[in-house]
Amino acid sequence: MCLFVDWNQTAKALSVGLSDGSLSVVSMREDRLEVSEQWTAHQYEVWTCYFDRANPHLLYSGSDDCSFSCWDLRQNPSNAVFQNKKSHNMGVCCIAQNPLEGNMLLTGSYDEFLRVWDIRSMVKPVNVKSLNLGGGVWRIKYHPLIADVVLAACMHNGFAIVKVGTGDAAVVETYCKHESLAYGADWQINEGAEQNKNFSVVATCSFYDRLLRVWQPENLGNL
Repeated sequence: MCLFVDWNQTAKALSVGLSDGSLSVVSMREDRLEVSEQWTAHQYEVWTCYFDRANPHLLYSGSDDCSFSCWDLRQNPSNAVFQNKKSHNMGVCCIAQNPLEGNMLLTGSYDEFLRVWDIRSMVKPVNVKSLNLGGGVWRIKYHPLIADVVLAACMHNGFAIVKVGTGDAAVVETYCKHESLAYGADWQINEGAEQNKNFSVVATCSFYDRLLRVWQPENLGNL
């Protein structure tokens, strides 16, 4: 099964995480999709894959085998740039890159921790801070205008807005009006949001009850 898909910055290729532990890179042709690379990257399901936004030849992946990995697509992709198997206690569910500070990556895991990574030392990224969100961190989305604010879907513990800038990471706001697994989350920015942070709008969805909610955070204006 295809478990996750991500576009690269050129919009000419996709990365796909597969349930058998493989990663694929799929090229966009005029009339078809074509698998350009495929390799066994992990022992178990690949829950997430993510092209580096500044260096699209780098592809990050996270798996149910608890590993967080990076692959250089200019080389034989079966050789990882790094493969961290010690930091996450359970499967790695999601990866996101700070849109304004490309050296900072986030990972979310079933072990309930959101982790912040400094990847300036590419072969050995440094876990600079972490925060327990009380539920498996299934999805994370950076706010498109506020560089250090993240929206997280925390499975059994609802949704959280987290500040991950200088200092310790901290929860700014929680949203627990879903009665099922917190599964999907994203931002929409309405007209005027650049002048007023409270114009931010969030869409969240939950799994078993198939529910979508649209809501406005209450505390962004205080940041």
